[in-house]
Amino acid sequence: MDAMESAQQNIGVAIPLRPPARAGERAITLYTPDDRIGMGLRAWRDMVRELVDSRELTWRLFLRDFSARYRQSILGYVWAVVPVLLTVATFTWLNRSSVLAIRGTALPYPLFVLLGMTVWQLFASGLTGATQSLVNAGSLITKINFPRETLVLAAFGQSVFEFAIRAALVAAGFALWRIAPSWTILLIPAALIPLCLFTMGLGYLLALVNGVMRDAGQLVTFLLTFWMFLTPVVYPASARHGLLQALNPVGPFVTASQDLATRHTISQPAPYALACAIGVAVFLFGWRVFHLTETRIAERV
Repeated sequence: MDAMESAQQNIGVAIPLRPPARAGERAITLYTPDDRIGMGLRAWRDMVRELVDSRELTWRLFLRDFSARYRQSILGYVWAVVPVLLTVATFTWLNRSSVLAIRGTALPYPLFVLLGMTVWQLFASGLTGATQSLVNAGSLITKINFPRETLVLAAFGQSVFEFAIRAALVAAGFALWRIAPSWTILLIPAALIPLCLFTMGLGYLLALVNGVMRDAGQLVTFLLTFWMFLTPVVYPASARHGLLQALNPVGPFVTASQDLATRHTISQPAPYALACAIGVAVFLFGWRVFHLTETRIAERV
């Protein structure tokens, strides 16, 4: 009965118009969309319940992706921090050689860039993995019927795991420079929840686009390179970046993390509140669009 109810939720409800007149004649049946496919609260409850019921599947897919990523790897988890360390070393050298000439950071410049890159990579790697999640599981999608949202969540889970490793590296950086961070640094994971929602919502949409046009995955990687330089990752945010902050929903999260690590308050609460609202809205929109189209994913991927 559960499978039948689930099929009716995804496909619709069959309404017989009239019984067969005589033996051998087929009855006419009209298929109408189920009302739960609409935008009412009942549809959202069904989506949440379906996601909760598939939590074990999400965990299994995460373990599968995790094992495949680090299997037969000599450096293993070190790959989670090597790109960040190389980026920090590059920009530190450029800054010391007066190519960048960035001053006025609240933390030593290498530690400042390390913290910014840790937050940025949570978004960049999460978006890249979510965009490729459906394509990478193409054979699984065509053979098994399951909630496709779990693929995006499992892919984003990899970036969360790597964020935890980089966070430990940031803690080591504070110890190396003998700097006592503000106690509000413990609030950074909570402050980044809207960023995670923004990443997953955008990932839902781009995963669908990438399933139809494979160029989308390459385009995302290309655009993220320029997006990083529009975000205060390697330079501190200032008043002259007000318009840039307003147009960049990721920037306020990086700035908020830097503030929470060095002071007790967020220096730019208005842009941060706006970024949180955008993150929640993008997540709800992307999740809903993905859920409505998941029955056709196997035909396109």
